[in-house]
Amino acid sequence: MHTLHDPRQNHIIATLPAADFGRLHHHLELAPMLLGQVLCESGGRMQYVYFPTTAIVSNQYVLADGASAEFSVIGNEGVVGVSLFMGGETTPSRSVVHGAGHAYRIKKTVMLEEFNRVGPMQRLLLRHTQSVLTQTAQTAVCNRHHSIDQQLCRCLLMRLDRSTSNELVLTQELIAGVLGVRREGVTEAAGRLQKAGLIEYRRGHITVLDRAGLVERVCECYAVVKNESDRLLSGARTWAPRTPLVESLSVGRHSHADRRSQNAVECVG
Repeated sequence: MHTLHDPRQNHIIATLPAADFGRLHHHLELAPMLLGQVLCESGGRMQYVYFPTTAIVSNQYVLADGASAEFSVIGNEGVVGVSLFMGGETTPSRSVVHGAGHAYRIKKTVMLEEFNRVGPMQRLLLRHTQSVLTQTAQTAVCNRHHSIDQQLCRCLLMRLDRSTSNELVLTQELIAGVLGVRREGVTEAAGRLQKAGLIEYRRGHITVLDRAGLVERVCECYAVVKNESDRLLSGARTWAPRTPLVESLSVGRHSHADRRSQNAVECVG
């Protein structure tokens, strides 16, 4: 069975007027995105900008000793490669795939030409950049002031929001790198969420039993980033039905059986 691919599965591409989309369409190349694939290393020069459709990409800062922490996560709402059209050329961060899938890429030269037209694409990219800046700032605050349990809730919710299905594959090592904590800390936090009845956790497998409960337990940072993303990127028409970028914080509680079948996160240890 073949998977249907279309660049308009990305919210930014989907929002472009027909004329702009038609001009760029033949420049967009479908690119498979493998779990753990590094799109750009710290200080590297990207030759492409990526518009994820079904993939999820984590932007991280990596220290000299190899430790890392995530400052933003990008899915089908956005674009990877902000430094190219912002004039920086390089960035001290690393972009790595945390959710396997696909993206459409476009060459640096074509993207710069389109950005400099001062048209719809430029406006969309600048709005997305502001959304990423908000996410970066809020992540810094969250990592400093909130518990690992709250940070793990935020990590799970943000990835579920950007997933094409309700299942994700993450290693404990990846989650530890996202939160900037030890792997043991991830295990302990997952255990506390399980005791609260929010998830089921066994040998690295996490099933979310109560998503509304995660939303209630997560810190304010999730809502701040969510609301700002809604405000800045509202009006994006998605070409195909898919899981929305964000869900209402007032989402009602579903039955235990429904929550089991609809929300699963696989954490391979």
